[in-house]
Amino acid sequence: MTPEVCPNCGAAVPPGAKACPACGSDEETGWSEEAYAGSLGLPDENFDYDDFVAREFHGQGRAARRAGKGRWIAAGLLVLILLWFLMR
Repeated sequence: MTPEVCPNCGAAVPPGAKACPACGSDEETGWSEEAYAGSLGLPDENFDYDDFVAREFHGQGRAARRAGKGRWIAAGLLVLILLWFLMR
């Protein structure tokens, strides 16, 4: 069965094509049932999202929010200074 999107490279595959026009994948190299989702890099059913977030971000959530607030305050001050110069 020809897929609509190549599971190997993500290119559109015309109906009835024998191989992907972009990368050349076919039933033997990338369209079999085993290979269909294997190359997508999706996590398996045992994936622990909370553990992933803890390892990736190391508790940086609060610090990033504080930095974001500081940027908004700085941007607001710049706008006020610009308006003050325009009104003079």
